[in-house]
Amino acid sequence: MSEATSTVSTNKAKADYKLTSRHYGRIWMRVILWIYALLVAVSVVGSGFKMSVGGAEAAAELFSFANNAILALVAGTLATALVQSSSTVTSVIVGLVAGGLPVEMAIPMIMGANIGTTITNTLVSLGHMGCSKSFKRAFAASTVHDFFNYLAVLIFLPLEIMTGFLSSMSVYVAEAIVGGSSMDIKSFNFIKPLTKPAVSIIKGFAGTLPDHTLGGLAMIAIGIGLIFTSVVKLGKLLKKVMVGRAKDVLHKSIGRGPMSGIASGTIMTVMVQSSSTTTSLMVPLVGSGVFTVRQMYPVTLGANIGTTITALLAATAVVGSAALPAMTIAIVHLFFNLLAVLVIYGIKPLREIPLWAAEKLADLAVKRKIYAFIYLVMAFFVIPGLGILVAQ
Repeated sequence: MSEATSTVSTNKAKADYKLTSRHYGRIWMRVILWIYALLVAVSVVGSGFKMSVGGAEAAAELFSFANNAILALVAGTLATALVQSSSTVTSVIVGLVAGGLPVEMAIPMIMGANIGTTITNTLVSLGHMGCSKSFKRAFAASTVHDFFNYLAVLIFLPLEIMTGFLSSMSVYVAEAIVGGSSMDIKSFNFIKPLTKPAVSIIKGFAGTLPDHTLGGLAMIAIGIGLIFTSVVKLGKLLKKVMVGRAKDVLHKSIGRGPMSGIASGTIMTVMVQSSSTTTSLMVPLVGSGVFTVRQMYPVTLGANIGTTITALLAATAVVGSAALPAMTIAIVHLFFNLLAVLVIYGIKPLREIPLWAAEKLADLAVKRKIYAFIYLVMAFFVIPGLGILVAQ
């Protein structure tokens, strides 16, 4: 009886394998389409925030109230959470420094941008709320990035205020770099041209609404809805395609060890020029069980390092007397993220803190989904807002 059952199960497994093999290419095409939808969704949410606050240039106005380190940190966090792009915000900060903003004031802003950018992958994780196990994995995977960046700021901002070591090192390196040829940052971004047609269609629809604020809110709603849909669809498809050789290849590039994960996250982020995109694409993989939170952790660190390319490229386009301070703040961004990885991930007790905090928060969020939304609002808007009141 058991032998017959075993034979039937084996034959069924073979049939399922043949069916999967026959439709493998078709399934992968659907995966690519939903990944594209996710990329479009992230861009749509970012564009919606920009439209609702009055354009990307309005990000600079968000920094106008920052006259001390705490307010500067809050400004960087809020601006990035609203604009949904640390690349945009760090480029704005480079421009502000080139225009006369002191480097010392810009450093907390850069650190705040690191915190604010993590809101995107936290939103993506909410798309897994339909399944408790998937949601727990996805939410922990997204918030481990948050807690790592919080810890990095807690360690390095006080040190920088007391010693100025980041700015001192960065000035030295910037002086050696300034004088090189300028580079056009747009020529390095191939994701934006790919998503632009779809984003433009949605933006065109939003533009028919009575005012920019309403249009921006509509884009945010469409983007978040598309994020949830694409994450759910991706989760189902990834379970089908991430078997056998496909899973082995991915594990060789990311799951082999910390250094491999950091390198993969860095390269991926340099290519797409968005740490949010890198981490947002990884969250569904963790939610689907392809990777663990611990395996994804180094990828988020690599994403932090890779995202510094945007500020560096923006700084190389600045010429004249403003070139040195612009390059200095870009180098500060690079050194801050490199040192955070070396110190926090290099020291085991510190390395475990973000993982522990993310797992505990995920446990709470699974028990009561409302906690996930409370965390989102508190971490990125209420606490920064209270920081403004306390610091003034």
